[in-house]
Amino acid sequence: MHRNEIEKKIELLIDNLVNLNDPDGKYAIPLADGRKIDNKSFNYWEWTAGVGLYGMMKYYKLTKNENVLNIIVKWFDDQFNEPPVEKNVNTMVQMLTLAYLYEETNNPTYLPYLETWGDWLYHDMPRTKDGGIQHVVFGSENYQQLWDDTLMMSVLPLTKIGLLLNKPEYIEEAKKQFLVHIKYLFDKKTGLWFHGWTFEGNHNFAEALWGRGNSWITIAIPEFLDLVDLPDNDPVRQVLIDTLNRQIEALETYQNESGLWHTVLNDPTSYVEASCTAGFAFGTLKAIRKRYTDKKYLNMGLKAIQAVIENIDEKGELQHVSAGTAMGETQEFYKEIPVTGMPYGQSMAILALVEYLYYRI
Repeated sequence: MHRNEIEKKIELLIDNLVNLNDPDGKYAIPLADGRKIDNKSFNYWEWTAGVGLYGMMKYYKLTKNENVLNIIVKWFDDQFNEPPVEKNVNTMVQMLTLAYLYEETNNPTYLPYLETWGDWLYHDMPRTKDGGIQHVVFGSENYQQLWDDTLMMSVLPLTKIGLLLNKPEYIEEAKKQFLVHIKYLFDKKTGLWFHGWTFEGNHNFAEALWGRGNSWITIAIPEFLDLVDLPDNDPVRQVLIDTLNRQIEALETYQNESGLWHTVLNDPTSYVEASCTAGFAFGTLKAIRKRYTDKKYLNMGLKAIQAVIENIDEKGELQHVSAGTAMGETQEFYKEIPVTGMPYGQSMAILALVEYLYYRI
């Protein structure tokens, strides 16, 4: 596929992303206090749209497509005219894109948001035992719980804000969070990651090696290493690279012949899932390009890219995407999550194809 064809695919994905909505509330998450969290629509401040914005920013930075930048600017303009959103792990991810947006536009009105949210996460966000960021979300404090999503949704934004605002303590905190999450979520037997850990009972819930949760790790580690640019002999860098390589090695074992991965990675009876596949494609190709992993995994990454492309329909919607997934107590829980178009599916496909552009130069 030529570069211009890849860009057309990305722009089709973006068009679909910005028009996603859930008018009937079928995929809205009801909370105990009566609120409903819309995690399907793009024009809503939740992690699903936040990851979408990040994918668009990646594309803009590579192509300088002004139309894409204007969509991002408008999204934040619209949201800042609304009442302030609740701060939690999942709403933090918007700050990652906002930090890049500030670098592009030098709009001083963005700085107070970056300063306030960074300060809140560093000082006030609840911590678990061992100082991990507790996975607090809308309607649930998830007391003493660590989830693998947190590294993408909160730790990467904290890192970027720390670099932007010259807050080295944020970078050190981010390094610690990666190490704490590895300690409790990394499965030493397979090299993959469990979805979560709770200090109430000291267990990994269903011990699910969930696809999309793992893909956040495959994205987050190369992104973090690229951001902080640690010296080769830095022990945190070495641990992260070793951990990433264990995961990528395992992924090669579990990739379906179609190029996709199953939603429970080591369970071939679970359905194949495209958002995690896009995340694995992005992370693997970026890790190869940045020399964090071996080129021998290139075929795996390119096979995943091809699978992602094959699952983008004529309207630009990535197919075979699982809906938002809470922590499961059984393996069966993950296999029963419904499949639908979601903003993060669009975004992860955008991320994958943007990274693929580097291989078409």
